[in-house]
Amino acid sequence: MARGPERPRRQPVARPRRAARRPQVTADLPISCVEGWSAGATWSGVRVRDLLALVGGSGSDLRVDSAERSGGYRQTVLPAAYAAHPGTLLALALNGALLSLDHGFPARLIAPNRAGVLQTTWVERLEVIA
Repeated sequence: MARGPERPRRQPVARPRRAARRPQVTADLPISCVEGWSAGATWSGVRVRDLLALVGGSGSDLRVDSAERSGGYRQTVLPAAYAAHPGTLLALALNGALLSLDHGFPARLIAPNRAGVLQTTWVERLEVIA
């Protein structure tokens, strides 16, 4: 689900087949861990800025909720600058295949130059907050 100030609207985040009907982009982005390692990957999905435009949230911070029921990263805030970046995706595929559960199925947030621990997996909801 994605919610915004102008047009609250359900988005098919939890249904990859429906989300896949939206315009898809592909980006080569690494996951960089705070422990010092980095791994490159090719991600495909929907631009977050396009989802925000659907609900009138362009230029806003975004709360990202995971289906994870506990833990310090169950909910994160994606600052507006990341949300507006053309490489920030609600990723549905990794290296040409649908995401596996280990990589955040059904959807994962991936943003350039953002710490891996903040690349929310198992995305359940996006909400405009500022």
